[in-house]
Amino acid sequence: MDWDKLRVFHAVAEAGSFTHAGDVLNLSQSAVSRQISALEEALQVPLFHRHARGLILTEQGESLNRTVREVFAKLAMTEALLTESKEKPAGRLKVTTTVGFGSSWLAPRINAFNQQYPDVTMQLLLDDSDLDLAMREADVAIRMHAPKQPDLVQRHLLSLDWHVCASADYLQRHGTPTKPEDLDGHHLILFGNYRPPVPDIDWLAEAGRKTGHPRRGVLEVNSLTAMLLAVQSGLGIAALPDYMAADPANGVVRLLPDIKSPKVDVYFVYPEELRNSKRVAVFRDFLLARLAERSY
Repeated sequence: MDWDKLRVFHAVAEAGSFTHAGDVLNLSQSAVSRQISALEEALQVPLFHRHARGLILTEQGESLNRTVREVFAKLAMTEALLTESKEKPAGRLKVTTTVGFGSSWLAPRINAFNQQYPDVTMQLLLDDSDLDLAMREADVAIRMHAPKQPDLVQRHLLSLDWHVCASADYLQRHGTPTKPEDLDGHHLILFGNYRPPVPDIDWLAEAGRKTGHPRRGVLEVNSLTAMLLAVQSGLGIAALPDYMAADPANGVVRLLPDIKSPKVDVYFVYPEELRNSKRVAVFRDFLLARLAERSY
């Protein structure tokens, strides 16, 4: 099979149309279409169903695309390792983590990392679901749970605690709860069950209650950052992680200091193939140094 045709096929499979793939490859739509037709003729199987709304991979096309995606992912990883400087870390580093941790804690510290390692360019992918590191959707991940895949290297970064928080304005209007049972009479801001980034994220709904009888929230929002903003606005009470609750700039009041909350173990994760990457090593060490300085 011709590598150029496979490259075009992969672009079309990912884009879902000849036109969009042509834009990515800087080729005309007709040139892309000819390459796909030639590949189908060489393999003697149809790779796409043609529809007015776009292209859909056939069963044979799905099989080929899985293999091609894996091959190109391996090539991209090899290229990154080969082009990395022997003297100093350099190149692109794709990092994924949850929206809350990435936006609230990590993003404000990227400048310090960039100043220390100016030859490393970073792409930050914030997603509460796990991207596939084996398929090179990202190079490294900061995850709120241990990885389940056996071929991933993991390093424990820290254990996060949760804190019950409200704004001073809310407490002035509604009073301050002194025990978990008091939460029955308050407005709770909860994450909800849409792709929670960590287990037991809505533990506050059952604090001081029998298991299986959760409180309802005045708001459910699938973003810890949005939960913080809602707390700051005076809407209600929420459980926020260390990196949000401990930041003085957030201006929240911590409540119920003796309440029992679950811990979240945070891991630095990357594929075995990147074990010797200088970019990965310096970023890991940077995180460990910054986390060691934390006041919470």
